[in-house]
Amino acid sequence: MNAYELSKPLLFSLPPETAHNAVHGGLRLAQETPIADALAERYRVEDDRLQVEAFGQEFPNPVGVAAGFDKNAQVPAVLADLGFGAVEVGGVTAEPQSGNARPRMFRLREDEAIINRMGLNNHGADAVGDRLARTDAPVPVGINLAKTERVSAEDAPEDYRYTYERVAEGGDFFVVNVSCPNSEGFRDLQNRDSMEAILTELLDAGASPLLVKLSPDLPDPAVEDALDLVNELGLDGVIAANTTTDRPESLESHNRAEDGGLSGRPIEARATEMVRFVAERVDVPVVGVGGVSTAEDAYRKIRAGAHVVQLYTGLVYRGPSIARDINAGLLDRIERDGFDSVEDAIGADLD
Repeated sequence: MNAYELSKPLLFSLPPETAHNAVHGGLRLAQETPIADALAERYRVEDDRLQVEAFGQEFPNPVGVAAGFDKNAQVPAVLADLGFGAVEVGGVTAEPQSGNARPRMFRLREDEAIINRMGLNNHGADAVGDRLARTDAPVPVGINLAKTERVSAEDAPEDYRYTYERVAEGGDFFVVNVSCPNSEGFRDLQNRDSMEAILTELLDAGASPLLVKLSPDLPDPAVEDALDLVNELGLDGVIAANTTTDRPESLESHNRAEDGGLSGRPIEARATEMVRFVAERVDVPVVGVGGVSTAEDAYRKIRAGAHVVQLYTGLVYRGPSIARDINAGLLDRIERDGFDSVEDAIGADLD
């Protein structure tokens, strides 16, 4: 057993949010110290065949950290030392938010899943922007832009613009989050007119590369409307997808009844199908999120059209070696299938 497997019983004896904060605090202490150098030596897989180019960014490997793990941009550099090829921070809102009442995060251990209803708790755009301006991460850093909860849908474009302008200096790509299931008012942003107003405002502010993050709970016609906007406005990419409010019948944990967004292994197949659905309809890179915890999970999304994959729940259950293990497994799979690089495997299963 590795060190994480030995410590997991202790971590899992703590409430999920407490355990997350403990791990996060440890990473902050290790960042930019000799410990971080030792982590990089242990966990980075450096191989040119893993490199991917997407929306003007060079990724050393296609395995990224999804938004939600590092809400306030406190540990992107040490996450790179753990072997990740990108980090998406946030969601960030214009104003600081405390989020929903606790408890608001729940493990579904039997299912390797999490349900969260955090409510976009974060330090706000001014604080996160200042922190990002002092951050020097060796991998692309994306910033997830979200709506302040008290702001109406009509005022959302200006709210998103404020956030973007405060964090712009520290970001390598920007993600418009209109699909959070755990904060008031987001459902109203997922119609075509609201999305177009927000995206147009951000483009006018100079946001680039600009991606949109979609909900897996949207019906196909609504997804197609969103993808039409991606094409019409010339956006740079799509993230598929956010957490889901659906509950698969396969869930075994008693926590399955909790409200919030479900993530982890139970949504892997559905998320991969959404990657495929999106990749067949746009000519821009797709970022695949949902249920990635093994190399095979990542490889399925890549073959379905994802340039980059992201994970969060997998890190909880598999520990700090997850990026290393996935990247090593991807190298095995592309060699087995006769590809010269991960880039050559992107979309291999598309018609």
